[in-house]
Amino acid sequence: MQALPLPDAQISFQRNGNELTRYHFDARLRRPFLYPVIGPAGRSLTRMGHPHDPVSHSHHNSIWISHASVDGVSFWDDRAAGQIVHQRVDKFVDSDDEASALVVNSWVTSNKVVLTERRLITVHALPRKEWLLVIDMHLEPKTDSLTFGKTPFGLMAVRMAKTIGVHDGGGEIRNSEGGINETNVLWKRARWVDYSGPIEERRTEGITLMDHPSNPNHPTYFHVRNDGWMGASLTYDAPRTVLKAGLKLRYAVYIHSGAASPAVLEKRWREFRDLPVRELIMAGDR
Repeated sequence: MQALPLPDAQISFQRNGNELTRYHFDARLRRPFLYPVIGPAGRSLTRMGHPHDPVSHSHHNSIWISHASVDGVSFWDDRAAGQIVHQRVDKFVDSDDEASALVVNSWVTSNKVVLTERRLITVHALPRKEWLLVIDMHLEPKTDSLTFGKTPFGLMAVRMAKTIGVHDGGGEIRNSEGGINETNVLWKRARWVDYSGPIEERRTEGITLMDHPSNPNHPTYFHVRNDGWMGASLTYDAPRTVLKAGLKLRYAVYIHSGAASPAVLEKRWREFRDLPVRELIMAGDR
């Protein structure tokens, strides 16, 4: 497993030389994101943008981190005032079973940094060409406190490939509580939500978005639509104030073949729950 730096501000996460996903962080982007997200069949299970509304939903960047109200400023869509700007890569780690990159981003509005984000992106190898992507974050306000306002938009989201969507491809959404599709999953608390559907003729694959028990609103509310997207909503129920010491968050996506059974998805969630938490603050940062 390798995290390989590439030209044009990109990092390729690879398994035995085959790309699993690519992190894009050019400072001209509105936010960093991961695309493609390659499933066991070799096709991307995510896409860039809404298939039926590419203009107003251009911010749907495959797998991305963002929020619609940070002290009242939106970082969510491409017309918003806020921008998440890459600052540096602090560390690369390669090993037999996992690879990671630790990056630092600034959340900026009106040329002012309001939040420093340390983000650890880790890919874990699983059997049958499946894999797990874990995102660890440490969010530190530049002032004594900062408020993520009450909104369903943020913090981690996934735009599925068109053929996997319920409307476009006949896919299916399931959650840890037994809910099926948008009507029974939207705005419901869950440990995980899975979105699976056809990626090739007679072949189904999917992505499970997972919330960690250490997150402040676990089990989180999920923002999920039959048109092919899902998000873990940090502030659906209430605003969250982040103090100077910062807020730690942990999410994961499980990339799998087939329409995995609830028992398998629950097993993968428990494995994610039990993974050791890494320190994101480098020596000398404080």
